[in-house]
Amino acid sequence: MVHWSLVSVIFGFILVIAASFLGWYMFPKMILKKVTESVTILEGSDQYQRFVNLPQPIQFNVYIFNLSNPVQVQQGDLPLVKEIGPYVYKQYRRKKVKKFLNGGSSVAYSQETRFIFDKESSLPFGENDKITILSIHMNAFLQIFERDVEDIFLNLHSKFNNTINKNPGIRLVRRLVDRLRGNRKSVLQLSEGNPALSLLMTHLNHNLDMIFDNPSSMFLYTSVKNFLFDGVKFCINPSGLAKVICNQIKDKGSKTIKTLQDGSLAFSLFNHKNGSSEDIYEIHTGKGDISKLAKIQKIDDMSSLQIWLNNTEENLSICNMINGTDGSSYPPFLQHRSPLYIYSNDICRSIEMIYEKDVKYEGISALRYRIGDNFVNNIGPEFQNDCFCSSKLLNIMKRKNGCLYPGALDLTLCLGSPIIITLPHMLGASVEYSRLIKGLNPDHKKHRTFVDIQEVSGIPLNGKKKIQFNMFLKNISSIKLTENLTSILMPVLWIEEGVSLNIENVIMMKSKLINVLFTLKIIHWGAFIVGCIIVMLSIINYTILNKKSSPVDRIG
Repeated sequence: MVHWSLVSVIFGFILVIAASFLGWYMFPKMILKKVTESVTILEGSDQYQRFVNLPQPIQFNVYIFNLSNPVQVQQGDLPLVKEIGPYVYKQYRRKKVKKFLNGGSSVAYSQETRFIFDKESSLPFGENDKITILSIHMNAFLQIFERDVEDIFLNLHSKFNNTINKNPGIRLVRRLVDRLRGNRKSVLQLSEGNPALSLLMTHLNHNLDMIFDNPSSMFLYTSVKNFLFDGVKFCINPSGLAKVICNQIKDKGSKTIKTLQDGSLAFSLFNHKNGSSEDIYEIHTGKGDISKLAKIQKIDDMSSLQIWLNNTEENLSICNMINGTDGSSYPPFLQHRSPLYIYSNDICRSIEMIYEKDVKYEGISALRYRIGDNFVNNIGPEFQNDCFCSSKLLNIMKRKNGCLYPGALDLTLCLGSPIIITLPHMLGASVEYSRLIKGLNPDHKKHRTFVDIQEVSGIPLNGKKKIQFNMFLKNISSIKLTENLTSILMPVLWIEEGVSLNIENVIMMKSKLINVLFTLKIIHWGAFIVGCIIVMLSIINYTILNKKSSPVDRIG
């Protein structure tokens, strides 16, 4: 009996050692190898096909701030807004691979995007709903004019040379522009004691009607479909100065403005995202270093941006650094919970994502990451990122150092248009902005960006990127349409862009990864625990039997 107890102890120890070897060495090595093989982007592989065509469309939800009191706001009252939506679009993305580089460790591609309106998911809202909303294109034109009045009209001056003798009004504008040369100031400063500019502004006020279709206020009454994608028409059959200005708007080449067949222009907020992008991305395929999988290496053959302010010509600022992935995938093996970065082309910057907690999605364990506080709140010289403070807008609510108050980021340098982003409903934004808008209802749980990532594969299971677009609405000197306005940061809309893994892909992930990991875990801990039990029982059995044996028995 003693002999078999010792054999059992030895067997138990062997089982414990084998389980430890398998569970803490062999199985992790196998998982590392298999996951690395499955997620590395290699031409012709299954992962390559998933890379080119996302397994399911991204959901793009639009929430619009419909203005309830446009007449009163035009007279100086504070705006009362009501959120309507979501207007749900399915966003299909397809990558056009250009070539593999660096021995297959990186791949260059452009992206094609299509938006399809989801009527069923949008109910009771529809694309033909009428909304009252800020006239973004007119407001942008007026603010850019205020900032760059001299450059704009000197540019107009050069365009007048070929037609100078055809229109007396244009000849007058040329003479006025000549008087503005060499005296770079704001509209207000230029107007003081300058009757020539006052006359010029009179001409501009008159031509605004022709450019923007006789606006009675700074707001549009249009359909959701036109505002977002189809376009709001303007510059319809202009003449004289209005025609010259429309041509300049056209030549500026804004992504949000397109030229129609009849020669008029149309503004839409997102139509430029519909179709093929000209940007060429170069990302790491994971070959040779799986920790770099999907991380962006270059955009248009540049390893950094040339958009935000740099410290010096040689010293790259933190604002122009390209960090992280595009958010559609992440490197695998995220057990250390280190911060992640995603780069968003829509706002021309990288965003830090911080681990928050462990969660479950459809029974699958995941790591939840949320947006870091430095996204729009911690901006300024005290955070070493005042390169985001472009100071491109005049006479707005901002700090003495030129940066906006916490919770807002100026995208003028990024978009070429004075768009200001905040979190939805100005969540966390300074009261200097939020207290002037009635109808906002910020909700910490509903309005913040997050992503749930399966830690072994790096696959995002559930996530939502949320951001709000705003513009400053204010009095612009000598522009009659703005003379009674109260200076505010006017909300336009907010978007929620993301994906929740559908049941088909959840089942596939469970069968190919989660169930395998669970089986290996059962084998590991099952063998380890059984081995420990055998050892303990054998030792107990040996001790009991040894005590029962008498001295006489042992001598005999």
